Amino acid sequence: MALPYTNTTKDMQMPASQLRLGIAGLGRAFKLMLPTFAQHPRILLAGAADPRLEARQRFTREFGARAFASVEDLCADPGIDAVYIATPHGFHVEHVLLAARHGKHVLVEKPMALTLEDCDAMIAAAHSAGVRLLVGHCHSFDAPYRLTRTLIESGRFGRLRMIHALNFTDFLYRPRRPEELRTSEGGGAIFSQAPHQVDIARLLAGRHVRSVRAASGNWDPARPTEGAYSAFLAFDGDIQASLTYSGYGHFDSDELMGWIGEMGNPCDPAQYGTARAQLRDVKSPEAEAAIKNARAYGSGPGQPAAALPAAYNHFGFFLASCEGADLRPMPNGVWVYADTEKHFEALPPPSTPRGEVVDEFFNAAVGGIPPLHDGLWGRTTLEVCLAILRSSLEGREITL
Repeated sequence: MALPYTNTTKDMQMPASQLRLGIAGLGRAFKLMLPTFAQHPRILLAGAADPRLEARQRFTREFGARAFASVEDLCADPGIDAVYIATPHGFHVEHVLLAARHGKHVLVEKPMALTLEDCDAMIAAAHSAGVRLLVGHCHSFDAPYRLTRTLIESGRFGRLRMIHALNFTDFLYRPRRPEELRTSEGGGAIFSQAPHQVDIARLLAGRHVRSVRAASGNWDPARPTEGAYSAFLAFDGDIQASLTYSGYGHFDSDELMGWIGEMGNPCDPAQYGTARAQLRDVKSPEAEAAIKNARAYGSGPGQPAAALPAAYNHFGFFLASCEGADLRPMPNGVWVYADTEKHFEALPPPSTPRGEVVDEFFNAAVGGIPPLHDGLWGRTTLEVCLAILRSSLEGREITL
């Protein structure tokens, strides 16, 4: 019987270099990135750490690699070149410092950390150890947004003037652990979802954010954290961006993306309301956490290998307005609405889901190419997200 995921590159001709990757945290984030790591020829899954015995046992069975109960033991393994930090948000700083101390390159999930001071400590540790630090996966890695930036930089459509972003999902009603509903511990839409929109807007603008004015929504006493926000970002160069996000599970903005979901696969509009419906019979935070854990790697029966997505990942509707055209990234390319005609700049189908993340990480760690999504990039995105929180709380514009 074939395993659901295998290091198939072991049985084929190896590329000139491969990154031996260790996974810190075999939860939901890893499960989403697993097809990327398993299929990308530059990655060898070489180790993992997770407190759950069943997750460690499955990892060892499927990849023939060691699995540890602690992140420190994983980082100390000489058979590991780099570590993907996918632990809960509050542990990012501790685990990045561990990895850097042991000389490992680091890819840390967003948000980079919960405070700017922790970001500074992570950047300093990586610099001192001479290792690369990247922050992601955020959707600014996705090919359609990068193509949009290339079109902006080409100058064919005049200067970029304005960006609009809109994303409506069921984020707040997906099964959560208690801390994921507490803003102080990194819960809520602003810590977990705003980094995507902020990253994409920063990529498209290509300038520094000068100020932030925002308001947030905390509308469900049973989910006591921010589930929505609207933010106005003023960039250098007289560029403005408006970002709106709601995770309250009503309108689904995938309708605006041709019913292609965030992960690049077709979604079924007939499944309306399923996230809220699944929580109706949940009687306690412990029961909800158990549902969340059941979705993590290592829980329940094995899964077949994920098929290649039909299109690229996305994070809802974006429109970049230049002086001579509006540019609309889509899951398979970019619509260009110019002065006299519109046309579509198509992208070839993805060869590896979210492969752009690994490409940038590998080129930085092995090729020595300075990455876009480095520690300073991640820190700046967090600074904007914290400004969204502060502006909403204080009711005023925040200057960065």
